[in-house]
Amino acid sequence: MLRIGLVVGREWSFPPAFIEEVNRRGEGVTAEYVKLGGTAMDELVDYAVIIDRISHEVPYYRTYLKHAVLQGAVVINNPFMWSSDDKLFDATLATRLGVASPRTVALPNKEYIPGIKHDESLRNLKYPIDWDGIVDYVGLPCILKDAHGGGWRDVYVCRTIEDLLARYDESGQLTMVVQEFIEWDQFVRCLALGRRNVLPMKYDPRGRRYLVEHEHLSPELGRRVVDDSLTLMRALGYDMCSLEWAIKDGVPYAIDFMNPAPDMDLYSLTPHYFEWAVRQMVDMAIRFAKEPRPPLDARRGEFLLGRRETADTRADAEVPRTVSNEIDREAPAHERADAEARL
Repeated sequence: MLRIGLVVGREWSFPPAFIEEVNRRGEGVTAEYVKLGGTAMDELVDYAVIIDRISHEVPYYRTYLKHAVLQGAVVINNPFMWSSDDKLFDATLATRLGVASPRTVALPNKEYIPGIKHDESLRNLKYPIDWDGIVDYVGLPCILKDAHGGGWRDVYVCRTIEDLLARYDESGQLTMVVQEFIEWDQFVRCLALGRRNVLPMKYDPRGRRYLVEHEHLSPELGRRVVDDSLTLMRALGYDMCSLEWAIKDGVPYAIDFMNPAPDMDLYSLTPHYFEWAVRQMVDMAIRFAKEPRPPLDARRGEFLLGRRETADTRADAEVPRTVSNEIDREAPAHERADAEARL
C-alpha cells in the first residue's frame, strides 16, 4: 500500500478533509499525518509522497524533508528550492521569464545577530543607503515587506520617504524588500497545483477575502494570468502555491508568488473553492504516488531539483488548455470551480 504523509501546523480544515478523501477513494493509496521524533541519517522513509504545510516555521521538519527527498520520497514542495527562495529572486526570475513584475529592491538589514561588528563584518556594504535613489526607482507609494515572509506579516504601504524609513527602522533582523506599488484595477489570487492546474480567484486584499465571482476576468486576461502562473511554477518547481496578481491597464503584475504553503482554509477559500482545492490536491498526490520516479543521481546533485517530470507527464502537463467563462450556476460547486480552472 502506497502512503501519503502530511506535515501540518494549526490548520484544521484542509488536512482532515484531504486524508479522508484519499482514504475514501480506495485506490491503493492511504494518507496520514507524519509522526516524527528524531531522524537518523540512515532512516528509511516509508512515504511515496509528503505534503509540507509548515516546515517554514518548524526548522526540524525542513531538515527531515530534505532527508526524505534523498530517500526517494516526493516532497511537495521541494524543500531545497523553498529554502533558497526569496522575493528579490522571484522578481528577478519573473523579469527574466518575461512576466511583468513590480520594481523591487532588496535592502541591507537594519540589525544583525550578536557578534557582527559593523566596522569589521560589514565592509562590503555601502553606507549610507541611497534612499533617494531607491525611492526614485520604485516610486511612491511603495511596499516594504519581509523578503522571506508571507501571510501578510510585516507588509507596509509607505506613502512618503519618512514612512519608509520609519518602517525600515522597525524591521530588526528581517531582510526587507521595497517594491513598486501597483495601483491595481483588479486583484487576483491564483491557486496553482501540480504545475498544470491554475484556479484564478477574485481577491479583496483590503478585506483579505476571496470573492466567488465567476466572470471577473476576460478570456484573454484569464489566459495570460494562467500562462504566466504556470511559467513561474514550472521554473520554481512548485506543485502547490498561490500567486497574487495586481492588474493595471490590462497588465497582470506578479506581486507575490512566494507562497509554497498556500492558504487552504475552508473559511478563507470559501466552500466553493475549498472543495476544488481538496479534490485537486488528492488527485495530484495520488498521481505522484503512483508515477514511476526516476532514480536520483546524488553525485550530480539531482535531489536539489525536487520532483522531475518524465517525458510523458511533461507532455500531458503542457497540453494547451482553453479559458471558459461559461459557468453553469446551477451545477455543483466543484463542477463550477472546474469550469473556472479549465485553462
